[in-house]
Amino acid sequence: MDKTIEELHELLINKKITSKELVEESLKKSHEIEEKYNAFVTILDDAKETNVTDNLLSGIPFGIKDNYSTKDILSTGSSNTLKDYVPFFNATAVQKLLDAGAIPVNKTAMDEFGMGGTGTTCHTGIVKNPWDPTRMTAGSSAGSACAVAAGVYPYALGSDTGDSIRKPAAYCGIVGYKPTYGMISRYGLFPFASSLDHCGVLCRSVKDSAIVVDTMKGIDEFDMTSWDSKDIHLYESIDGNVKGMKLCYIKELCDSKNYPNANEELKSHLKNFMDKIELCKSLGMTVDAVSIDEKLLNALPSVYVAISCAEATSNMSNLTGIIFGPRGNGKNYEEMMMDHRTKGFSPLIKRRFVIGSYILQKENQERYFKNAGRVRRLLVDAWKKLYETYDAVILPVGSGPAKHLDSDKDMLTKDTAVLEEHLQIGNFGGFPSITIPDGFINGLPVALNITGNCYNDSKVLNIAYALESAMDYKNQIAKEVEE
Repeated sequence: MDKTIEELHELLINKKITSKELVEESLKKSHEIEEKYNAFVTILDDAKETNVTDNLLSGIPFGIKDNYSTKDILSTGSSNTLKDYVPFFNATAVQKLLDAGAIPVNKTAMDEFGMGGTGTTCHTGIVKNPWDPTRMTAGSSAGSACAVAAGVYPYALGSDTGDSIRKPAAYCGIVGYKPTYGMISRYGLFPFASSLDHCGVLCRSVKDSAIVVDTMKGIDEFDMTSWDSKDIHLYESIDGNVKGMKLCYIKELCDSKNYPNANEELKSHLKNFMDKIELCKSLGMTVDAVSIDEKLLNALPSVYVAISCAEATSNMSNLTGIIFGPRGNGKNYEEMMMDHRTKGFSPLIKRRFVIGSYILQKENQERYFKNAGRVRRLLVDAWKKLYETYDAVILPVGSGPAKHLDSDKDMLTKDTAVLEEHLQIGNFGGFPSITIPDGFINGLPVALNITGNCYNDSKVLNIAYALESAMDYKNQIAKEVEE
């Protein structure tokens, strides 16, 4: 399914194809992709076509990350603690797509409960990259990224707590969009870290991301952090006119001299990014190199770990095996809970819960949790200061193309930690942020990211669209490369 939402809608309206044919094709590809790359938890073989209306999403299949609640459909969060959990309600974002006539055909695999960035901790196994199965998809929205890149459908839902939509999109050569915090209701999304969690979409073009988020967004009485965005029309606002806009990039992150152990992939990635800075200028935008206090930047990964682990520990205290999930064994409820959580969670999740519990202990809160919050505020204020002058911050995503599943081949150093983790700023501040493919290194896709101020989603998407239109990576389908 190598067409955009607009193209598919046009074919459906003109009866060149049918919704039934699209569903059958998507299901067929789902099984093929599952066999090759292990992208799904559940494939909905009983999915049925819907009527085609004026809504651009009607009659078109899509995927749902498995941490979205789906009524009467298995929703595991890719965890053994919920391996048999079937909800009785739909997440608000899912319901809005169903009301538009969109057709879910599978639930996509993810790092367990979203707490991972590799796609390797799903309870159903490792998700492989469709460009190169020896490499990661990144995570946690691993299955969604893999499926969209492989052409199963034009879009899939993801969630983003640190970079879980945008990094997998980069590794898989597609578009990943996380809108302003609260633009899409989180009701029915399994919570990881509530102050950082965002709903969003993975797709293969900027306009497709606008179409899907336009449908999902809106205030929701079940989510007190949602807000009224009815006057924001993302799809209609995209015109590609970016003349006079001002961008900036953090020069410390983009100078290869700051990475003494840089490999050829990193060097090529940074050079490619600087080439795209020149492209921005040719489109009529001004781009400046700016500096951020190095100490503040270096604190970023630690702040994320402290806040996310603490919030996750609190949010997931209800996963006891008593309320829902498979019951543990034991003589009393405490033994049953201990057995359930010990056997159900992966080692990664357990480590995060240990860290979160330690941080939340009364005697440690001031030193770790509250201090992390203070540094988070300093980081957000630093970016807010940039937005007083600039329309958006543009940066490379990570340190190059997808990392090997055999991690010994990609030994990251502390030098690249901030380059790998800077997308977390978008979650700290709730900023709208989009990743788009911007080139290839050794046959593997790389990407850049654009992050703007809260509520300026239309501006961010327009910048991304202008760049996308000036490059040749829109709507690309993954093609396996040989190393």
